[in-house]
Amino acid sequence: MFELLDIIGTLVFAISGALTAIYKKLDLFGVYCIAFVTALGGGTVRDVMIGRTPVGWMLDIDYVYIITLGFFLSVVFNRYLEHLRISMFLFDTIGLGVFTLIGLEKGIEYGLSSVICVILGTLTATFGGVIRDILCNEIPVLFRKEIYATLCIAGGILFFILQELQMQGEVISLTVAIFIITFRLIAFKYNWSLPIGSVFVKKE
Repeated sequence: MFELLDIIGTLVFAISGALTAIYKKLDLFGVYCIAFVTALGGGTVRDVMIGRTPVGWMLDIDYVYIITLGFFLSVVFNRYLEHLRISMFLFDTIGLGVFTLIGLEKGIEYGLSSVICVILGTLTATFGGVIRDILCNEIPVLFRKEIYATLCIAGGILFFILQELQMQGEVISLTVAIFIITFRLIAFKYNWSLPIGSVFVKKE
């Protein structure tokens, strides 16, 4: 289950990054680079923080193959995607749910506290997107008012609540992933968002 989630998360984040780069009209090398950092940026930051070096993707060439597959799928089929921005959003949302779980599991594997595991899950799910947006000259989704990292934190909390209820591991993972993906789609549909920082600034 964990390996399957890792493959799915890597592939959909690679596609998300590649589609963003295509939308920004980057050349093919630029598209591949953005796909690469989107898929592996969060996991790289996580591995460095927990002292896991060389980082995971350097020890397993399959990650490069998966990202290359995502790159080719995006380049070949992007012309058939009438709503490119919607496709980017969907792939990014799936990756968000899956990579949160991967970060949580990695923290548990290293015997870290539940709070730190939630932080690692959030970093794993969001920092690839942060790097992608910065390189594509966008304000990262993480720092906008859109509900994004908050869902990763909520999903992490739900993960440990379900563990305390002694539910089966695969059921927990599936439930948390569905929770994050579903609520992000609902938040997008109904335009839910967190307050912007200027709300707390006193007007003169």
